Amino acid sequence: MKILCCLCFSEEDEPGEEEYSAEAMKEGAFENEGNIRITEETEDVHGRDRDENLRMFEGMVEAVRGGAQWDDSVSVGALASLRASMRTSRRSKGESSSGSSAAASEDCDHDSHHKRAKVHSDFHECCYSTAISSVAGNSNSSGDRDYDITHGSFVASKNEIFYHTFMLNNVDEENPFDSSGGKDNEGDESGTTKTEDLEVRMDLTDDLLHMVFSFLDHINLCRAAIVCRQWRAASAHEDFWRCLNFENRNISVEQFEDMCRRYPNATEVNVSGSAVHSLVMRAISSLRNLEVLTLGRGQLGDVFFHSLADCHVLRRLNVNDATLGNGVQEIPINHDRLRHLQLTKCRVMRISIRCPQLETLSLKRSNMAQAVLNCPLLHDLDIGSCHKLPDAAIRSAATSCPQLESLDMSNCSCVSDETLREIALTCANLHVLDASYCPNISLESVRLPMLTVLKLDSCEGITSASMAAISHSYMLEVLVLDNCSLLASVSLDLPRLQNIRLVHCRKFAELSLRSLMLSSIMVSNCPLLRQINITSNSLQKLSLQKQESLNILTLQCQSLQEVDLTDCESLTNSICDVFSDGGGCPMLKSLILANCESLTAVHFSSTSLVNLSLDGCRAITSLELKCPYLEKVSLDGCDHLERAEFCPVGLRSLNLGICPKLNVLGIEAPNMELLELKGCGVLSEASINCPVLTSLDASFCSQLRDDCLSATTASCPKIESLILMSCPSVGSDGLYSLSCLQHLTVLDLSYTFLTNLQPVFESCVKLKVLKLQACKYLTDSSLEPLYKEDALPSLQELDLSYGTLCQSAIEELLSCCTHLTHVSLNGCVNMHDLNWGCSGHLSELPSISVPSDLLSPGSDHEAIQLPNRLLQNLNCVGCPNIKKVLILPAARCFHLSSLNLSLSVNLKEVDLACFNLCFLNLSNCYALEVLKLECPRLTSLFLQSCNIDEEAVEVAISKCGMLETLDVRFCPKICAMSMGRLRGACLSLKRIFSSLSHS
Repeated sequence: MKILCCLCFSEEDEPGEEEYSAEAMKEGAFENEGNIRITEETEDVHGRDRDENLRMFEGMVEAVRGGAQWDDSVSVGALASLRASMRTSRRSKGESSSGSSAAASEDCDHDSHHKRAKVHSDFHECCYSTAISSVAGNSNSSGDRDYDITHGSFVASKNEIFYHTFMLNNVDEENPFDSSGGKDNEGDESGTTKTEDLEVRMDLTDDLLHMVFSFLDHINLCRAAIVCRQWRAASAHEDFWRCLNFENRNISVEQFEDMCRRYPNATEVNVSGSAVHSLVMRAISSLRNLEVLTLGRGQLGDVFFHSLADCHVLRRLNVNDATLGNGVQEIPINHDRLRHLQLTKCRVMRISIRCPQLETLSLKRSNMAQAVLNCPLLHDLDIGSCHKLPDAAIRSAATSCPQLESLDMSNCSCVSDETLREIALTCANLHVLDASYCPNISLESVRLPMLTVLKLDSCEGITSASMAAISHSYMLEVLVLDNCSLLASVSLDLPRLQNIRLVHCRKFAELSLRSLMLSSIMVSNCPLLRQINITSNSLQKLSLQKQESLNILTLQCQSLQEVDLTDCESLTNSICDVFSDGGGCPMLKSLILANCESLTAVHFSSTSLVNLSLDGCRAITSLELKCPYLEKVSLDGCDHLERAEFCPVGLRSLNLGICPKLNVLGIEAPNMELLELKGCGVLSEASINCPVLTSLDASFCSQLRDDCLSATTASCPKIESLILMSCPSVGSDGLYSLSCLQHLTVLDLSYTFLTNLQPVFESCVKLKVLKLQACKYLTDSSLEPLYKEDALPSLQELDLSYGTLCQSAIEELLSCCTHLTHVSLNGCVNMHDLNWGCSGHLSELPSISVPSDLLSPGSDHEAIQLPNRLLQNLNCVGCPNIKKVLILPAARCFHLSSLNLSLSVNLKEVDLACFNLCFLNLSNCYALEVLKLECPRLTSLFLQSCNIDEEAVEVAISKCGMLETLDVRFCPKICAMSMGRLRGACLSLKRIFSSLSHS
């Protein structure tokens, strides 16, 4: 055995060390008062002491550095792992660690070759650690252990334990980390180079490193140990190993004994397994400062319990899932200073505890039949699920602890009311009592005035008569009465009650609570509950979902803000008085009455209500809301609502289209911007006063008349979008009233019976979008003001789909209204050929010069005088009489980007020269035979179900240099084999859709 001393190294043992150490000494001198520190010193006052300190410092450095060498790859991997773990620890622990690490990193980067870490290690402790390493090394050589360090973790081939090898290194044998056996080869060039390489190390002072390492767990400390010698020494500091935790670790007795010798000042031990008795006996004999002892899953003999007295500073003992003694004898636990004792799931027949300082005791789920306690200061006792403890034993144990404040006797089926009475008399300070699953108690004549928490979950003996005993607990704050199957009513007036639970009480019918501090109520699945009366100044949220029988609710809750009564099917209209002003809830903000199907007339008048939900209340026929701050109301499923008044409300939007039977409506909403009445087919009376309303959708309001529309436009002057689709009762008088809407830009009059559009042209001068779908009563002259009188100069979008206008009217409109950007002529049976650029009215219109850069290659570059068209989107879907579409450059459709001619079944020829066209849809044009395209920017072409041959398609797309998508599915004359030719005709193609392939 070799014991290395820090003073055994001379200056010759390590070349260059004197100079290096002397430089470090210039920064400070040693202060040897238990710790050796380098402090700043500028003068050499004590030369002899300095030389001695210098030799001591050199020896310490050699001792710290001489233990091992390491592989660079291992160091890099371990350092990366450590950095990741330290980063996680800093996020969870705080900012101090982050700042320290950053400072350390900056110092390291500054000059790692010339700066030396300060030493803050105790000299005697260093020598002691070296000696212990030697002893451990001898035990290592016995061959019963095999260690391997991989990725910063410890692996034992026979005994799996996570502690690192540097604690058990063998200095007698050749060091596995040092190829030179830990000896310096003087004069060896390679040795000199290696020494210089080792000088490049993390430049952290020991104090800073100690602080950083304090955030690491044991596994990460082991990983840090293989980075460098300084980190190995720092990670082995006893401050980090006060707790020897071997839970779920297979450690031998020899290994554990070695750890105890290495860290004799450990204060906490955690061991488990079959060898737990041997391990804990080693701990008791070796660790004199043991304060916390945790044991489990094994058998503890009598010797252990008799030896506990030797652990003079033991404060806590935890034993879990263990056999105490031989299982039949009495186990004594005697300790003068023990404060916390926990024996859970333990197998023992009888137990005797004499601990005068004991404060908490848990015997939960242990199968003992007798427990004798002599613990005068005990204030917390847990004997829950001790099924074998008889009533007398429980009574004796509890009454022997006069200072008891908390008692858990849940699942002790033998407990009786007599035991509770004895406990109430003896334990005057009892505050917490858990008697859940005790079927024999009814609290008859039990008085517990100091009780604050009472749990009676699944107590079958608790009835309405038990409330008399509970009412005497005037300090009660928490009450749990879940699954009390015989409980029919609860009436309590407890000034301090804060929390009450009543769940799955099958016979529970009436609840009356009066407590100014009540803040939480949980009532659920009580099918017979019909009446609730609550008085509280602290309750803010009340949830009573699925109380099918509840029909009477009385609340005096000054702070109540949220109420949820979803699926309370028996609630009547009287509930409205509870939540209106003067009803007892002056601060109510949110009320949910979803699926309360017994409500028929709902009238609320509240100055605090903000959110109201009446979803699924199908029986409601009348609704009246006077809630000036109401911002949201939900009426989904209120399909029988006939009359609704919102005067006044703070709503910003409202959807009543889900109320098909609504016939009378009154709205006064100064903040409303969006109103939807779509589908209110019987609405005949509507008074709408919304001064900032911008969008009104009255589609399919077939009974809406001119007088109603006139009143609405007068009171809502800021409407920008008005939809009157399928409103046949609206006539000229109503349209003239639109002159009040100076901001109107969108008007939809589709499916109306209009014959004259003059009121629209005169009233809506700023209109940008006009939809006239299926207005079959409009004559050919109805649109003349558009193209003859320049009416609606701001109009951009026009929809004349499914109309009856003749070909000439359409051509005049398209020729003269050059400011239109979107035109829809879908389903127009009178729409014939589109022949733009060759003849017609185009030559008579005002003209402009053609920019030369927009002409097609090979065309004449001379300026041509033609009209300026802004048309971007043209839809002629399903026009059966269109046979030919010709749009040439002379038509000047430079902005046309989308053309849809699908379902025009008689279309045979398409000839387009549109330089900005990007989208062309000719799907289902079954008669299509000729296709000529000169569209250099076309990206998508759809020819689905067209009877055109592949040669025509190939020629057409050859002049479309930007085409990306081609759809030729179900084209009978185009086969899958021709896909290659099509790709060759247009190299920009990315996707071709065919009936046989998808590429």
